[in-house]
Amino acid sequence: MTARLICLCIGYVCGLLQTGYIVGKLKGIDIREHGSGNAGTTNILRTMGPKYAAIVLLGDALKCGLAILITSALFSKTHSDITRLLFLYASAGVILGHNFPFYMGFKGGKGIAATAGFIIFGLSPIMTLVGIIVFFSIFFITHYVSLGSILLYVALVVCSFVFMKTDFYDWTQMGMKDLYWEYSILIIILMILMLFRHKENIKRLLSGCERKTYLRSRPEMDIK
Repeated sequence: MTARLICLCIGYVCGLLQTGYIVGKLKGIDIREHGSGNAGTTNILRTMGPKYAAIVLLGDALKCGLAILITSALFSKTHSDITRLLFLYASAGVILGHNFPFYMGFKGGKGIAATAGFIIFGLSPIMTLVGIIVFFSIFFITHYVSLGSILLYVALVVCSFVFMKTDFYDWTQMGMKDLYWEYSILIIILMILMLFRHKENIKRLLSGCERKTYLRSRPEMDIK
């Protein structure tokens, strides 16, 4: 349990690096006072344009990669049997730090770019591929980032239970089948957090007035 808490704290500290807020400040604005008021990639895209959105997406994904790298350095030898689980705890900490940074009044992003980092750096290649296909297929078909994010988490939950049935990580073979339940429950908790952060988006999706996002849209602000 100590290792899990340490990884969660490592992740939270890494998650405090608010790329969107920093990029906005470097350009003389507080991104939380523009657009949707969110400090994440989507609001940066709509407000400042794709160039800055790409920087923010990369930064928010890499901070999750950093937390996983630190976790691996600390625990890959002593906790090699549960490394994948510890990666999830570190990623959960990053998402919490990204969404609720204490120094910004707990007003951060929605955790999707940080989740992208977890998908890229913390999951098995199969799960990574599933996540990428689900999100981008939904986004390019509907242009709803929120819908893509919701179905991404649904896919992650489904994959976690498939892994349980197939003993993908050999935890059942090692007598640690309960780890699959812990892994799945933690992903479900992250999905619930994501749904909470997207509650207004969900209302707009249901009412048919959710705003679509296009990569080539003209930004709301003329920033050079």
